[in-house]
Amino acid sequence: MASTPDPIPASFLGTGWSFPPAFENGRARMSSDELDIYESLHILFGTIEGERFLSPDYGLSVQELMFEPMSTSLRTFLKDRVRTAILVQEPRIKVIDLEIESPDPNDGTLNFGLTYEVRATNSRFNLVFPFYRGEGNVAAASVAGPARRA
Repeated sequence: MASTPDPIPASFLGTGWSFPPAFENGRARMSSDELDIYESLHILFGTIEGERFLSPDYGLSVQELMFEPMSTSLRTFLKDRVRTAILVQEPRIKVIDLEIESPDPNDGTLNFGLTYEVRATNSRFNLVFPFYRGEGNVAAASVAGPARRA
């Protein structure tokens, strides 16, 4: 007799594949609720526009600006780009604050500090996502889970 797969638990904030993808017992590990949103933001920040050929507008495309000198104009441009990408691609959250820091211009690190609120639960979370100029791939940012704000 064929066994039926276990149903995926219903989540009003969404359920999707975990990021990075992992498998347990022959099935994809899933993430739900706030963790799913957190992981979706990591995917959005780490994807270059045009990388997904079925969704060419998905992504952030910060890599093309990594060699530009950090200035007030560039920070404003980046903030607008990030806010617009979140507004379009992640409607489950509202951006409360967004800080863009370049701690050492010679190091090539760019940190996005995002404070956001989940619209359905009014819960606030923080996310810091680093970009590195010197590496050939997107930074391996920690995806242990969202940091809850009081």
